[in-house]
Amino acid sequence: MMRRALQLSKRYSMILFGACLLAFAYYHINFQNHLSEGGFVGLGLLAKYAFDLPPAMVMLLLDIPLFLVAWLVRGRQFIWDTIFASLAFTGFYDLFERFSPIVMDMSRMMPLASVLSGVLTGLGTGLVLRYGAATGGDDIFSLLISKYTGLSIGTVFLLLDVIVLCMSFWFVPMKEMMYTILAVVISSQVITWTVHRGAGMAVMEEEHGHGNVSMTHR
Repeated sequence: MMRRALQLSKRYSMILFGACLLAFAYYHINFQNHLSEGGFVGLGLLAKYAFDLPPAMVMLLLDIPLFLVAWLVRGRQFIWDTIFASLAFTGFYDLFERFSPIVMDMSRMMPLASVLSGVLTGLGTGLVLRYGAATGGDDIFSLLISKYTGLSIGTVFLLLDVIVLCMSFWFVPMKEMMYTILAVVISSQVITWTVHRGAGMAVMEEEHGHGNVSMTHR
């Protein structure tokens, strides 16, 4: 009983840490240095520019069917853990936005900003996935595609981000786009490394009913 409690405590602590790291990177590096976004956030922004639709509504419409599919495919525990991770990410981002005194103006060092963004967002996302949760619909989508195609999770993230960024070329400046693509390429590699490094632990903990991520990598 004590061992299980310690495992659960560690698991949720790592999910919280991953969500916090992701929120920190998105606000202090991506937002403060005007890096663009891929994934469902990028699609929401694209819908705003193209059709004047609220990005939050577009993201919700994209998230709902994927949450339902994940409920059927991965089970109820995964959904509850994903809700926990999503709320943690939103909460941390709001706290950083409201109260953080840190300003990371890297406008004259954009290659470094791209590298830091890629490493930190990849590590944050990878930790959340490694411990059996996701931070949103695009994470779930990438998990499902990875599971049924055999592509690494990082490769799926990269493909999704690059497709969305290419669709955004007409309203995102070329320089900003290039730095963002560099960030997502690095992030995809870090995600794959982080999740793959935890594969042995995931299998071991899944035997105790924790439902960690299990997927194949190239």
